[in-house]
Formats: sequence, C-alpha cells, structure tokens
Amino acid sequence: MSNPEHFLLSVENGIATVSLDRPERKNPLTFDSYAELRDWFRGLVYDDDIKVVVFGPNGGNFSSGGDVHDIIGPLTKMNMKELLAFTRMTGDLVKAMLHCGKPIIAAVDGICAGAGAIIAMASDLRIATPDAKTAFLFNRVGLAGCDMGACAILPRLIGQGRAAELLYLGRSMSAEEGHAWGFFNRVVSADALMNEAQDMAARIASGPGFANMMTKTMLAQEWSMTLDQAIEAEAQAQAICMQGQDFTRAYNAFVKKERPVFEGD
Repeated sequence: MSNPEHFLLSVENGIATVSLDRPERKNPLTFDSYAELRDWFRGLVYDDDIKVVVFGPNGGNFSSGGDVHDIIGPLTKMNMKELLAFTRMTGDLVKAMLHCGKPIIAAVDGICAGAGAIIAMASDLRIATPDAKTAFLFNRVGLAGCDMGACAILPRLIGQGRAAELLYLGRSMSAEEGHAWGFFNRVVSADALMNEAQDMAARIASGPGFANMMTKTMLAQEWSMTLDQAIEAEAQAQAICMQGQDFTRAYNAFVKKERPVFEGD
C-alpha cells in the first residue's frame, strides 16, 4: 500500500512514518481510516523493506479519536450486529499493530484521545511533548473503558490503579504523569519530537530485524503464558535466532572489534 487514501505514509531507510491527515479536526479516525490502517499493519508482516514504524502527529495533534460526526453519530443508529462488526474492526487494528512484526514508535503531541490514545498504547515505545494530553475518554461518551484492549494493555503499562483512574474518569493524563507512570519512554520538546522518534527508529532499524520481530512476538504472546511456558517459548525463540546469520555476523564483528552490520536474516 504505497499510497494510502486515508492517512499519510512515507518510507525511508526502512522507517515508515505514518500520521492521520485531518489536522483541521485534530486528526480524528473514520470508518475508512480505521480499516485502511488495519489492513496496512496486517500487510507489514510480509514487507521486509519496512523495519520500524513511527506513528506521529499532524498539525500539533496526534489524534482526537473517533470522529463525532462520521463515526459516533452513525453508531447511534446501528443495530447490534452492525455495532459488533464495528467494534471488532477497531479491535482488529490493535491486533494488527501487535502482530505486525515491526516495532512501532508513537510520537505524541497535543491531543491524543479515545482511539488515538489506544494507538499510542498499542505501540511499542512512546515519546511525548510537554503539551501531550492523553485521554481514554470512552466513559465520557457513555461507554465502558474496556475498548480495543485498554483494560488488558493499559494496566500492564502503568499499573491497575492508575489505569482504573483514567478509564473510570476519562480524564487527560499529562505528559509528566505519563512519563512518571511509564506510559511515555521520554518527554521532549515539540521541535525535537520527530527527530527523537526518527533517531530511535533508525537505531532499531539498524539492529537485527528478525530478532526484533521475535522480540515483539514474544512481548505479545507471553501475556497469556505461565512463567514456565514463557521461559520455554523464549528458549525456542532464541534457538531460532541463533541459527540466523545476524548472530554469526555479531560474533565475527566482536572478534574483529568492529561494529556489526545486521541484515535481518
């Protein structure tokens, strides 16, 4: 999908940079952008040219979530079957992000609300500006906080009590809170945000791509494993990686006191 219709995409040096493209409305999601993002992330599994994704803001905001007029209004007129098809589709976006095999960095500025907050949450790493305001505001529109995996993923990031506060109250989490709680990996100025995200992405992209895919896979799968199962799964994953050429390259470079150049195989 080289030219998506409902979001911006550029690819350079193995890094795909994505952002929603309705800055005049603080980048809300629509039925079409949900579906197109889901399909694009699913396709990443088969795209060896992309090694890392940076999901960034546009016009000073990350995303205001589902569009009030284009999504929420029509939802009030749907029957149960149609509503379930929609909620499964939005959940499929998170599944696609978790299982795409590529590390995702969310670069968050300004408003990051509703489904926008979910996209940031479902990313592997998160960088914010001091003006970032992240809100899981489903409660404020009469819905449960358990949307798109929030009740499963958010407590793992910031703890059960803090997640409960955000999900019950629907209030904004400041960048300072998010950093202190472990939601954001770091907070940088707005001017430095994309450079910081791109630098981090470049460091990941220069690493062992297959091994990074395996790391992401294990991070997702081990949520539902016992400790014994997780240790065995990691033993198998590591043995597979040890058969890869990047492992040999790293050893040879170490012997020669050189920096390894990984090729992702």
